[in-house]
Amino acid sequence: MIIPVILSGGSGTRLWPLSRALYPKQLLSLVGEKTMLQETVLRLGATDDVGPVYCICNESHRFLVAEQLHEIETNIGEIILEPKGRNTAPAAAIAAMLVAEKYPGASILLLPADHVILDTFAFGLAIAAGKPAAEKGELVTFGIVPASPETGYGYIRASVNSNGEKGAYPVVEFVEKPDRETAEHYLASGEYFWNSGIFLFNAEAYLLELEAHAPAIVAACREALQKAVADLDFLRLDSEAFCASPSDSIDYAVMEKTTKASLVPLDAGWNDVGAWSALWDVQERDDTGNVKRGDVLVHDVKNCYIHATNRLVTAVGLDGHIIVETADAVLVASRDSVQDVKVLVDELKKRGRDEVEMHRRVCRPWGTYETVDFSDRFKVKRITVNPGAALSLQKHHYRAEHWIVVKGSAQVTLGEKIMTLCEDQSTYIPVGQFHRLENIGTTPLELIEVQSGSYLGEDDIVRFEDRYGRQ
Repeated sequence: MIIPVILSGGSGTRLWPLSRALYPKQLLSLVGEKTMLQETVLRLGATDDVGPVYCICNESHRFLVAEQLHEIETNIGEIILEPKGRNTAPAAAIAAMLVAEKYPGASILLLPADHVILDTFAFGLAIAAGKPAAEKGELVTFGIVPASPETGYGYIRASVNSNGEKGAYPVVEFVEKPDRETAEHYLASGEYFWNSGIFLFNAEAYLLELEAHAPAIVAACREALQKAVADLDFLRLDSEAFCASPSDSIDYAVMEKTTKASLVPLDAGWNDVGAWSALWDVQERDDTGNVKRGDVLVHDVKNCYIHATNRLVTAVGLDGHIIVETADAVLVASRDSVQDVKVLVDELKKRGRDEVEMHRRVCRPWGTYETVDFSDRFKVKRITVNPGAALSLQKHHYRAEHWIVVKGSAQVTLGEKIMTLCEDQSTYIPVGQFHRLENIGTTPLELIEVQSGSYLGEDDIVRFEDRYGRQ
């Protein structure tokens, strides 16, 4: 049996302003109708003998991850919460320990949640080709057949002439990102492949190799798992123990040191979507070489990627540019310079700007809210509460709130009083008053919230009861 393990802990800063810390690229629909996380799970349909899906994610993304997996009716084995990212080797160790205990003899298929693979059938064939080697105890990585002398990827050299059969070839060496001349040599040789970060190995075999080459990771992960606690649909690792683990990739911790590394070539339209230019590469372009998403109007524009989220975006006289619009930010860049978007994100972090962390529309386990207007002493939000969902029982020290129901029916707890509000009805919540909002209907509840007070930060919430386990 193969147990898929999806790594969904990244932040994707190079795809800002769509990708944010609290809503990263793997949770976005960037190529098709489904999110990248969902596409990663759905392509497993081309692989035989697949068991339940394990997903490792950032604690702050847990409700979004669970919702997206449930939307596509995933057979979920476990959603594991990392208190802090420690790279891929510890994440794989946690998954291997869980799988080895529950499914002895099973192999793990480790998949980043933010890759594009256009040819699902070829992907399934590659997994099938690597399965016999994994069952023999080899640690299989999937090397992307290079289409160009790319200098932005690490490479893996494999002994492809070691036998005449297609399958898993012995790994000779891992090499860092090369210069152009070296990359051209790699491409001509036929022995070098792009490093995809996709792995297939027996759970016990991986743990044995990790114990031999990085025992501190194994010890920390064992303790983090022993002290883990169940939290609703999630498994919450012990923070102190997990954070004590060295932060290391599978490549550095194991694959570059083991004698059991094998490579299966993968030629399936792979892209790690590491920058906006990559989305231009993988999507269908019009006759002028443009990719246009949303409400876009152009004249004398070619070879551009233009993404409009909230409003009309127009452009004139451009060639080879990226334009991305969201409710609170606009990015304009040359397609050749999009790797430098990270520089902008770092500067925004230094300035303490919220645009790095979240969108104007913020997801919560009960629904969403969007800030419509704000000033020093007031803030206006549009709130949507899912059917049957409820906000926590809470109070605020510094702000009062006024709720106006626009659509649906709300049950409001206000101190000792419980009332029902229908469309066009409203209520007022004074500073310091206990209150809760619940959708008691079968359709989404929509309301306008007007906040007023001396401090309007999101941290001015004291929760007393919460069905989603938030503190």
